[in-house]
Amino acid sequence: MAGRAEIELSGKQARATALAAQGFARRRPAGRIDSRHLSRMLDDVGLLQLDSVNVLSRAHYLPAFSRLGPYPRESLDRLAFHRDGKRGRGAGGERRLFEYWAHEASLLPVELQPLLRWRMERVDKLAWKSVARIGSEQPKLVAWVLDQVRERGPLRASELGVPKRPKGRAEMWSWSEEKTALEHLFFAGRVCAADRVNFERRYDLPERVLPAAVLATPTPPEDEAQRRLILLAAERLGVATEPDLGDYFRLPRTDSKARVAELVEAGELVPARVEGWAKPAYVPAGLRPRRNAVAARALLSPFDSLIWARERTERLFDFHYRIEIYTPAAKRRHGYYVLPFLLGDRLVARVDLKSDRAGSGALLVRGAFAEPAADPAAVAPELAAELRPMARWLGLERVTVAPKGDLARPLADALTRS
Repeated sequence: MAGRAEIELSGKQARATALAAQGFARRRPAGRIDSRHLSRMLDDVGLLQLDSVNVLSRAHYLPAFSRLGPYPRESLDRLAFHRDGKRGRGAGGERRLFEYWAHEASLLPVELQPLLRWRMERVDKLAWKSVARIGSEQPKLVAWVLDQVRERGPLRASELGVPKRPKGRAEMWSWSEEKTALEHLFFAGRVCAADRVNFERRYDLPERVLPAAVLATPTPPEDEAQRRLILLAAERLGVATEPDLGDYFRLPRTDSKARVAELVEAGELVPARVEGWAKPAYVPAGLRPRRNAVAARALLSPFDSLIWARERTERLFDFHYRIEIYTPAAKRRHGYYVLPFLLGDRLVARVDLKSDRAGSGALLVRGAFAEPAADPAAVAPELAAELRPMARWLGLERVTVAPKGDLARPLADALTRS
């Protein structure tokens, strides 16, 4: 599939190209951050992965902070029509983002909805087993739930009036059959997420959620839609292997291989060889790989698109990273919610963070660890300079550091001095 490599990149050039593609080559705005900055950031990443864990911040807020610095979170809420009852934030203006299964549950530009209709049509094969089966096993229930949304939407699953059942030992969620039916309809594109209120999804009909122009856009053939998604991924990754490209929008592997081969044949992807990579790589045609180093500084969410593919993260940065949320506490190496720290073009440290909103009002650093090749004395002040504005952005009064990890003492000293 790869053919002869037309471009050769050193490891440093690959890192710089990847970082630039994700928006890390730009300087952060010096003044007020407005919708133009947020739109550019969204174009850089293509989508924002959602996750329910809120020990630090909801995951979809963090990529914008990593690239822009402190920005008003309500500006992102408005684009996604999310609302927070406690702070009174609300939807308003023009919807720019919608929610769907792209790279896991994601927020992505409404213009991409037609490119994902092929996935909606394959709900019986691509959704989780329980979500896929309920359409064929309980069609009357699915029809009833759809009628409820049509008549009463937008509504939460809990508003269907069915009590939540106990969770089984091997289950992550304790969904009722009605909630499973809603998720079937959501995967199939027959209902949409109208908004989230305090992060709880409310469902409604597509014609009451999505812009009319999006709904009127013709559905492209499946292979064409997938090729466009692969190209979108290539532009946002800069340089990537075929599995990297397919994973960005979670294409089935068979489809990903076929689409990449077609794009290479058409000259829209260019084969590349990257120093130290065992697998062939690709860059989008017309992209000029970056030769100069990137001078970035950012804390990265575990769900940031720069690092969510763990094998790619190891190839690019020589950084072995696994999220340990589901690891028993006694077996965790670094902590519960650990963010890698990007400095220059390397991942130089990792910190376990928690927003102690109800207690001390502090951003807690529960563990801080320097990478083997990094100098803790050099990393600590740079990390401190990133943690202080993060604390303020989260509405916390200070940063406190627990004595865990080889970076903890230098970091605490750096915070004290500044």
